[in-house]
Amino acid sequence: MWKRFRYHIAVFFAVVGPGFITAVVDNDAGGIYTYSQAGAKYGYLPLWTLLPITLLLIVTQEMCSRMGAVTGKGLSDLIREEFGLRTTFIVMAVLVMANLTNMMADFAGIASSLELFGISRYITVPLGAAAVWLLVVKGDYRSVEKVFLFACLAYVGYIISGILVRPNWKQAAFDSVHPVLMLEGGYITMLIGMVGTSIAPWMQFYLQAAVVEKGVTAKEYKESRVEVIVGCIVMSVIAFFIIVACAGAIYAVQPRDIKDAADAALGLKPFGQYAYLLFAAGLFNASLFAACILPLSTAYSVCEGLGFESGVNRRFREAPIFYWLFTLLIVVGGGVILLPHFPLVKMILLSQVINGVLLPFILIFMTLLINRQKLMHEWTNSRVYNFIAWVSVALMIGLTLALVALSIKDMMS
Repeated sequence: MWKRFRYHIAVFFAVVGPGFITAVVDNDAGGIYTYSQAGAKYGYLPLWTLLPITLLLIVTQEMCSRMGAVTGKGLSDLIREEFGLRTTFIVMAVLVMANLTNMMADFAGIASSLELFGISRYITVPLGAAAVWLLVVKGDYRSVEKVFLFACLAYVGYIISGILVRPNWKQAAFDSVHPVLMLEGGYITMLIGMVGTSIAPWMQFYLQAAVVEKGVTAKEYKESRVEVIVGCIVMSVIAFFIIVACAGAIYAVQPRDIKDAADAALGLKPFGQYAYLLFAAGLFNASLFAACILPLSTAYSVCEGLGFESGVNRRFREAPIFYWLFTLLIVVGGGVILLPHFPLVKMILLSQVINGVLLPFILIFMTLLINRQKLMHEWTNSRVYNFIAWVSVALMIGLTLALVALSIKDMMS
């Protein structure tokens, strides 16, 4: 029994990476802003959403990692084979637009986090873009994954910041299990935004591609599934402490809207230099981390879907389309942040609209694919799991359509 336990532990650490990285990096600049805004304006009330969000995230991520392990193919590759090139091209075009606007938000996070310390964005954004490019182009999958896993450790800063603020833990625990719905436009928008920022289309494509490139098969899948679940739980724990930190530091003093994630870090400054520094450092790490993952995810998705060679284990000359697309996304995503008076807030709202349009289709494709026996064999969903999956799909469609409507309303107001 001990030997079997040691075997499962060894396999778990062998497959750790894709699920953990994908879930944790979901707390990027946009996610940090959303959770910070929730805590600053509504205190501990939004904490109850984290339990259902975690369940939804586990369901969607588990299906993607299972498809990757069993079929050995990425999600866009399977969509092309099963639904045709025209459908895949449309999905990829929308995905590129959504991911590009999200990348702009992440480079803005790099800029704003270091501007808190007086460092100009005209220095930090080009250096950040160069570091991202060199890491992926000059490394292989194993070295890139090690850097990503190390970057995950920096998220501990949010946990420490939340503790240093000394929030009302009793109230936080109560609100975590006590759902509160208020018929107020801002509150409903915030709840929908929390779901939308936690389950994004790019995550499904990146996770499945990473599982395939890492070489995880059906034989190791049980351990891989544990890794996915652990990653989803860690993501929610980090979100919990971001909300708690802003509830204790900002809401407790004066409930208000915040301008961006850097503004949330400034709100922690009265509660100690360490809380402020850790939150700001966490924002920089999260933004730089996501600025690596998003163009990588996009390049994987497009090249798989359109039949081009892809993967960080290949050299530039072996996968030129993959690397040129990756490079172009970094240049455009970082370059627009340097343009004076660029309407970043409107672009972030636009990215939410595009994500909202795309996500329901991706979830439907995923659920249809995982139930095709010729692809998945005995690994198709059970009836109970199918019920959970389709309910999750229905909930996500309803929530994302509401997010689209509210975002369009905000953009036009």
